[in-house]
Amino acid sequence: MTTTPSITRLALALVACALACALGCSDESASPPVTTHEAAASPANSNRIAIPATVRANLGLTFAPVERRQVEATVRIPGAFEWQPRARREYRLSLAGSVELMVDQLQPVKAGDALYRLRSPEWLTIQEELVDAEQGIPAAAAAVEVSRAALAEASARIEAAQTRLKALEQAGVRNAELEERMGELRASMPRLEAALKQDEVAHLSAGAAMEHAVNHAAAVSGVARTILMERDGEGSPRYRSMEFFEVVAAADGVIESIATTDGAFGEVPTVVLTTVDPSMIRFRARAPQADLRLFAGVTDARIVPAGAGAAAAADSIPATMMIGLDAQPGERTIDVFATPTGTQDSETARSWVRAGVSAFLEVVVDGSGAPMLAIPKAAVVRDGLKHVFFRRDPSDPNTVVRVEADLGADDGQWVVINSGLAPTDTVVVDGAYELMLASAQGGTQQEGGHFHADGTFHGEPD
Repeated sequence: MTTTPSITRLALALVACALACALGCSDESASPPVTTHEAAASPANSNRIAIPATVRANLGLTFAPVERRQVEATVRIPGAFEWQPRARREYRLSLAGSVELMVDQLQPVKAGDALYRLRSPEWLTIQEELVDAEQGIPAAAAAVEVSRAALAEASARIEAAQTRLKALEQAGVRNAELEERMGELRASMPRLEAALKQDEVAHLSAGAAMEHAVNHAAAVSGVARTILMERDGEGSPRYRSMEFFEVVAAADGVIESIATTDGAFGEVPTVVLTTVDPSMIRFRARAPQADLRLFAGVTDARIVPAGAGAAAAADSIPATMMIGLDAQPGERTIDVFATPTGTQDSETARSWVRAGVSAFLEVVVDGSGAPMLAIPKAAVVRDGLKHVFFRRDPSDPNTVVRVEADLGADDGQWVVINSGLAPTDTVVVDGAYELMLASAQGGTQQEGGHFHADGTFHGEPD
């Protein structure tokens, strides 16, 4: 095995520290050493190493629990998080005007929260259209009433003329002038009825024009029509007194970027700001096209941080996987998409889930096999021709046990351990290499020992 110069120097330094501590501890008459024993020495000829709290802190030891995993049937695909297509929303100017910002970048907003104010000269023209449309409704309604009154008046005159002619007829007298007038009144009835219908249509058109004007004002301003039509203290619609209007958020999100400065004058359709919904995120990975047959019928997966050990295992999140429609012929790959199923729940959300963050997609392609006990591959270190790991003593958290690794299959991050582990055990991940150097001498295992508070190792005397 080839040893790099830096590793050789580190090993020699550790051995030198161990020898110095051994000399210091063997001389009882000498002055007390700077470092003191934190725990009692382990029995001679033992593979147990004492690691009190100060030593764990100095060496930066971390631990990972043993997991039951289908390592042989697990495919790991590298990729990164990205926003879903509907996660981002842009807010653009629909009217030219000056912008007054009301939010800051990275600020969370709820639907209906004010984003910015816009003062636009064009708004005055829109207000005029609204006022004209509003005034057209009562004018059209008055015309309808006039037509109805004219029709009612003509009907009343006809009825009166009929009554008078009937009385004259009973008296044996005829009135030609009255008969002619009644004929004219009857002839005018179709015209009066048509005029009434015309005025009623004009009244409906005036209402439709008002609806259109309000909808147009709401569309160009971004202000809800209910707000525009609210009545103020004097009973007038709010749009009459609006010198500016506020654009509000259409959906929950976070201010991703602000594209204009406060007070700037922008033209249509300048982007003012963009928001993004953090819950609408997905993971994109690229798998070899040869693995397509492995993914047939598989939808469950897990997204794991691009690390090793306990942190990666604890922060992994479940996801639903889908195969992309298009492949990359030049690269012989195909896109694989995975949507996290737990990020919308605050209790299961992970702070590391961000667009652009690299991670791995773990897919179990064959669920028929039995899970095996596995540990992070980073917990296994080479000592000469052997591989070793350090298992924490379940009965004494201040002690670890050096174990020669009986290795099985691995997927690059996890490795199966065929013997020497229990399902409830934990192993050292960060600091395993330092423990191996400290517990080995000349390529052979140093049987038993303990650490001083400064992290130096002292083997037990024979």
